[in-house]
Amino acid sequence: MKPLLSIENLAVAYQTDLETVAAVNGISFAIHKGQTLGIVGETGAGKTTTALSILRLLPDRTGIIKSGKIEFEGEDLLTYSERAMRKVRGEKVAMIFQDPMTALNPVIPIGKQIAEALILHNPDGMSRDDIEDRVDASLKMVGISPQRKGDYPHQFSGGMKQRVIIAIALACKPKLIIADEPTTALDVTIQAQVLQMINDLKSELQTAMIMITHDLGIVAQTCDEVAVMYAGEIVEYGMMEDIFDAPVHHPYTVGLFGSIPSLDQDVERLYTIDGLMPDPTNLPVGCKFMDRCPKVMPICQEAPKTYTISGKHQIKCHLFSDIAQSPSDSGKADTNTAEPDKGANP
Repeated sequence: MKPLLSIENLAVAYQTDLETVAAVNGISFAIHKGQTLGIVGETGAGKTTTALSILRLLPDRTGIIKSGKIEFEGEDLLTYSERAMRKVRGEKVAMIFQDPMTALNPVIPIGKQIAEALILHNPDGMSRDDIEDRVDASLKMVGISPQRKGDYPHQFSGGMKQRVIIAIALACKPKLIIADEPTTALDVTIQAQVLQMINDLKSELQTAMIMITHDLGIVAQTCDEVAVMYAGEIVEYGMMEDIFDAPVHHPYTVGLFGSIPSLDQDVERLYTIDGLMPDPTNLPVGCKFMDRCPKVMPICQEAPKTYTISGKHQIKCHLFSDIAQSPSDSGKADTNTAEPDKGANP
């Protein structure tokens, strides 16, 4: 089965007269219908830039896609005109933005904001009455009474605003949803409700999803496959079980798991990854993580290849050159020769 979305060797930079910021550096992944891919990493890893690249929403003049392909349903979106992309945005690919406070227009009732996408795309040749019925159905789908469609954003709580954003994203029944940290501004209780709702709606509509987050707990709850990003690169990729249960991991992934608080740990303070992410205007030639890595070696001055450990589990690190059959496209390898990384499991 062909993937719904396929990204190959995508590189994105932000260019000004003074400097060039290398935001995404040659990433590749694919998503099939009904599948959820989690993209995790700290702030500045390139997660949101990847999402904006798919929808061609990078800033004018400064945001530049330097190389790669973004194929959706077999067609390269990078070859589309702006007019053609407007047909894709909202109708086929929709985005749930991370800040509901700024994603909604404060002077337009929420019902009209949901209807706007339906009027623009009108995917089923709907009449005005049909559009109103779809708006009501969209609000019910996210647990909001249709009687509130005349209310303005300031009349809703943060969690309700996020539900409205989800209703807008789902209104045209897109084939792919990009959720950019959709629960960041929510408290824990509302966060759990929103995540459960997203899971239920995804199952009901068989929609594929990219879940962008820095929270590994959200990944465990919602995702089928996981990509760990660092400094614009995917340093580890695999099925959810590979990332959470495999005996070997990229040192950066080990650090992410080690920084998760646990009730079983009797420690005075949380584990932290020393140092900062490298300057994206002056990235190192070798491994981007070497200045922070506890297992750094002389060979790390050279850029590592991506090694397949088993199945879909891939790690971009020199540590795994001996336990994988070959770089990138290797088959199943014997992982028993690798020393398990301590603290890799949550």
